[in-house]
Amino acid sequence: MKKILVLGIVLLAAACSSKKEGNMVVNGQIKGLKKGTLYLQKVENDSILKTIDSVAVMGSDQFTLTANVEEPEMYSLTFNGNTTNKYITFFAEPGTITINDDVAKFGINPEIKGSKNQEILNKYSKISRRFNNQNLDLIKLLFLAQKSNNKDSIELISKKQEQLLKRRYLVTVNFALNNKENPVSPYIALTELTNVRVKWLDTIYKSLTPTIKSSLYGKKLEKLVTDIKEAETKK
Repeated sequence: MKKILVLGIVLLAAACSSKKEGNMVVNGQIKGLKKGTLYLQKVENDSILKTIDSVAVMGSDQFTLTANVEEPEMYSLTFNGNTTNKYITFFAEPGTITINDDVAKFGINPEIKGSKNQEILNKYSKISRRFNNQNLDLIKLLFLAQKSNNKDSIELISKKQEQLLKRRYLVTVNFALNNKENPVSPYIALTELTNVRVKWLDTIYKSLTPTIKSSLYGKKLEKLVTDIKEAETKK
C-alpha cells in the first residue's frame, strides 16, 4: 500500500513538473469565466494557428500561461466554454505580461500590462480609433445625403472621406517612422498600410534599425516591398 502511495506521489510530482516553462509568463483574470479552456496561440506560416500553451479553468477566473518567445510578435488569448470566436491579441515578449478582462466583453477593451511593444501599439490604436470615429460620422452623413439624393452633399462628403483616408495614411507612416527601433513599426506597416504606394513602405523599411530589419516583421515587410516592386515591373 505504501509503495502504491509513494508511486502515486512521484507520478503526481512528475505531472506537475511536466508543464512547459518559458521566458514569458502570461497571467491575469477573466472575470466571469467559470469553466472552459484558455489558449495561448500564435499564427505560424501566415495562416496556421498554433496553440503554445493552454490551461483549464474550473471555478477560478485567474490563469497562468507560459511560452518561449524568441522575439516580440503578436500572440492571442482565446477560450472555449462560455463563448467562442472571441480573442485578445497582444504583443508577446520575454517577461511577465498581465491581462485582465471580462468574459462578457472579452477582447473589446482588455487591460494589458508588461509589454513595451503593446504599449506602443496601444498609442497607435488610439489614433486609429479617432480616424475610425471620424469616418463613421462621414458614413452617416453620406447615408443621409444619398437618402435625400443630394448630389452636392454626396460629392462633398466623398471628398472628405478621401482626404481623411490620406491623412490617416500619412499619420500612420509618420508613426511607423517615429518608432523605427521597435517591431511595432513594420507590424503597423504590414497591417495598416498595404494599400499605400510602395515608396512609403520602402521608406519605412529603410528607416528601420538593423535589428528590426532582421526581425520577424522586418523580414515580412522587406518581402512585401520586394513582391510589390516585382509585380509593378511586370505590368
